[in-house]
Parts: sequence; C-alpha cells; structure tokens
Amino acid sequence: MVEPVQQFDVISMGRIGVDLHPHRPGVPGPRHGSSGRFLGGPAADVAVTAARLGRSTAVITRTGADSFGAYLHQTLTESGVDNRWVTRTAASATPVAGAPDLEIHTDELDYFAIRAARIFWITGTGLSAEPSRSATLAALKCRDRAATTVLELDLRPAPGGDPARTDPDEPRPHYARAPRQAYAEARPHHAEALRHAYAEARPHHAEALRHAYAEALRHATVAVGDLDACEIATGVRAPHACAEALLAAGVELAVVKRGPQGVLAVHRDGTTADVPSAPVAAADGAGDGFGGALCHGLLSGWELERTVRHALTAGTPLDGALR
Repeated sequence: MVEPVQQFDVISMGRIGVDLHPHRPGVPGPRHGSSGRFLGGPAADVAVTAARLGRSTAVITRTGADSFGAYLHQTLTESGVDNRWVTRTAASATPVAGAPDLEIHTDELDYFAIRAARIFWITGTGLSAEPSRSATLAALKCRDRAATTVLELDLRPAPGGDPARTDPDEPRPHYARAPRQAYAEARPHHAEALRHAYAEARPHHAEALRHAYAEALRHATVAVGDLDACEIATGVRAPHACAEALLAAGVELAVVKRGPQGVLAVHRDGTTADVPSAPVAAADGAGDGFGGALCHGLLSGWELERTVRHALTAGTPLDGALR
C-alpha cells in the first residue's frame, strides 16, 4: 500500500547558512561574547517565517558534515521547520552565510512532495552551477506551474568563494547581505585578489544566469527579486519595466523589491501594489521575513496590497521581528 504524500504549506529549496552578527550591549544572544551565529539564507528565512506564522514548512538543501551543519539542522528543527531533506555532504564544509546547496542532485529530490506543496519556493542561485542547476529546473518542471511556484531571483557572487577558509568554526565577516563589502573586509592577504576575480567573472556569470533564469521563469508562477537580481534576469532596471519583463517571461505575479523605496508587485490581471517601506528598529540576527510572510498572505487569499504590506512589515531581521 502506497503511503499518502504529506502536503506542506511551503517547501523552500536552495541556500541556507550561518550568519555571524555582533551583539549589541544589553541584547541577549546565543553566545556570550562579541558576536553570535544565526540561521540565515533565503530558503531558511522563508521556511522559518512561514512556520512562525502557523504554516507547515520544509527545506530542501545541503549542509557540510561539520559543526555549522549541525547547528543548522538543530536550529531548523527548533524553529518548527521539517528538515528531512536537509542532508549532510562530506565533500564540502558549511560556509558562513551559505551551505553547499549547489550539490543537490536530481535523483535526490522527492518529486511527489514538491508537486504536492501548496507553495514551492526555490532560490535562483541553484541555477549558478551543476548539479544544482539541473535539480532546480527538474523541481520547477515537476510542478508544471501547479498551485504557487515562486522563483526567487537570488544573487550569489560569481564563483570563487573564499579559498583560504577551511575551518568551519573560524569566524569571518558577515557575507550574506553585501558581498562587495564583505570582500573588502576579507582577510588582507587575499582581499585584493577576490575583488579582481569578482569583477572579472561577474559579466560572464550574469549572462549565464540570465539564460538560466529565462528557462526557470517559464515554469514559475511568481518571481521575486531585488533590482540587481531583476536586472540580471530581464536586462532592464526600472521597477515597472522589470515587472513587465518578468510577466512577459511567463509568471503570473512579479514582485520587485526596491530597498528603501519599498516593493512593487504587479499581477498579470492588471492589479498593482506599490508599497513604500516603513522604518523599522534595528535588531540582532540574520535574515528577513519578507518571503515567508508573502507566502502566508498568498495562502490566506488576501488582496495583493495587503499581502505586500504584510510581507514588508515582516521583512525585518528575523531575530528582532518574529522571535
């Protein structure tokens, strides 16, 4: 007898990692000292936020077989996220602000569960290299545009990484939010080389990503990204032009995040929500709750403007906004 497939409200697939943040005086953290580690990465942010909003969630990704990987498994479980598809790989260490999610293979995916999820959210960095490029496209194709399939146009710096880091317990600057700044703050003996490598690789990397995005967008119903990522995907930068280009690429809903200017969301039926950002208090911790809150609004059947406003309100660092 075939067991029924468990239907999750949200399954996210892609990048997770450990974010390092300094503790401010008087603010409690998971460790005593000058900094603490936090669960981060877009796939984790989506699943954790949606779980805190009462949704059943799971993540598909990879971690290293090291202390950072163990921390991610434990923290996902403690956050109410099913981690059955978060598997360890001995081939890679778990980097700060990024797990070895590029090592997801097509034959490792649970296509029945992916197909059954009410929302499947996948991060675009899986398209940047094999074997995850094939796995990302296979997961999107198996959805066949069923229910809500979200492609997050999530940028990762051009391949190269940090070759000098081998110890997963060795602290280094926070890499998740601003790669260029992080490179500038990297250890002096290789910071200059990293800057040059990133500058030289980025144009070729961007062109390859654009082609991969074009194929992936044909299988998605929602596209979400900031202006930099949207420009890579569409070749245009003006928010309304980005949204129209994403709709033309095949999605039903385009969500363009404009940083301090807020969020523009345009649906194929002509509905538009242009919502300004609201000031929020600074908080320790990593990640933002925008994606998970967006999923919650979509699952709740709210009108577009209410959904976007709710997502923007939750789009603050998770440890400050939702804990």
